[in-house]
Amino acid sequence: MKEPIYEYDPAELLTDAESIAIFMADAFESGDASFIAQALSVVARAKGMTAIAKEAGVTRAHLYQLKNGNPTLKTMIGVMRAVGLDMTAKQHVDVAHG
Repeated sequence: MKEPIYEYDPAELLTDAESIAIFMADAFESGDASFIAQALSVVARAKGMTAIAKEAGVTRAHLYQLKNGNPTLKTMIGVMRAVGLDMTAKQHVDVAHG
């Protein structure tokens, strides 16, 4: 007998600022630009696409395209701020080379 497959939407679990910050920090740790954009799209859905699009100064359609594309830095910063996050920099530590 096959095991049932359950749908999982991570946006449903992003209910507070701390969980959103951890979710995005993990995405940034991946170093994968596409994954980061997809994660930001999930956060935007969790917070409400219409409100986030308005606050970020982009259209809802543009916001929905985050997960499929390569957003500009301007768009990323705008959406990050709209969901209550800042982008910061830290020194990269190359684990392989100390």
